[in-house]
Amino acid sequence: MSRMDELLAALPPAPFVDDLGLRFTELGEGWAESALTTTPRLTQAQGLVHAGVLATIADHTAGAAAATLVDEGRYVVTTEFKINLLRPVIAPRVHCRAEVVKPGRRITVVESRVSAESDDGERALAAIALLTLAVVGDHAV
Repeated sequence: MSRMDELLAALPPAPFVDDLGLRFTELGEGWAESALTTTPRLTQAQGLVHAGVLATIADHTAGAAAATLVDEGRYVVTTEFKINLLRPVIAPRVHCRAEVVKPGRRITVVESRVSAESDDGERALAAIALLTLAVVGDHAV
C-alpha cells in the first residue's frame, strides 16, 4: 500500500464532499492536493463556479493536509477560515493545494490555494484561504 493510500484510508468519510465530486490527487506529510470536475449544478446564477464550492475545496483539502500530521485517534475540525476570491471561475476543473503553515498539538494553521484548471492543464489562481483547525480526540466537541 502506498503512503497516499495509507493517508486516504485514515481520513474519515465525507458524504457532502463526495457528492460534489471532490477527489484527492496527492497527499503527503503536511500537504494535500485535490481536484473536482465542474458541472452546471456547481455554478451560481451567472454560470460561475459557486463561491461555496471554492470554499469547500479549500476547507476539505486543508483538513486533509492537517490530518496527515495528527496522531492516531485524533482528527481535525475547522474552527475558522478566511477566503479571498481572486477571480471568477469558469473552467472544466478546480484544483487545490493545501499546506500546513503551523502544525500544533491543539491548533493547526493551513493555507489553501484554489485554481481554475483548463483542459490543457494550465492553472489560474482563483482563491487563497487561511484556515485554523482544532486537533481533537475521539469524540465530537
